[in-house]
Amino acid sequence: MTGNQYRDLIAAYVHRCYGPFGLIVYTEISLGKTIIGKDRKIDVFIVRASDQKAVALECKYQEVQGSTDEKIPYALEDLQALWIPGCLVYAGEGWSRGILHTLEASRLAARCMPDSTAMMHSPETRELDHVLAATFGLWELVLPNSRRYVPI
Repeated sequence: MTGNQYRDLIAAYVHRCYGPFGLIVYTEISLGKTIIGKDRKIDVFIVRASDQKAVALECKYQEVQGSTDEKIPYALEDLQALWIPGCLVYAGEGWSRGILHTLEASRLAARCMPDSTAMMHSPETRELDHVLAATFGLWELVLPNSRRYVPI
């Protein structure tokens, strides 16, 4: 899978599962400058028209070990500089152990690997589902009714 295919997989997942809740998905959106002054391109930009809340997703897929590892610290730092919430969404088996640890420990990263028909609440999409629930206040989509406290 290429990086663009992964971006499109994430965009399709968000559109399919969150579109009915008013979220609109865009890809390859120009938005401000990076931390080194270059024009920034957001892989997946999600906005809710009703209140203009938004989140930017940077998508990284790494199937075999390679140079993407070296880009992760920069990508995380660049997300912190955004004027809106941002998240690095990642998948693949090619991450080095050190970078994988960095991603797993970062509040700005979410592992997500939906299949083409995936719906919410799968183990493969859980981390991105939580980011979207927190950003847009869609807790009812990720909190199980079976865990709701009911006094006896």
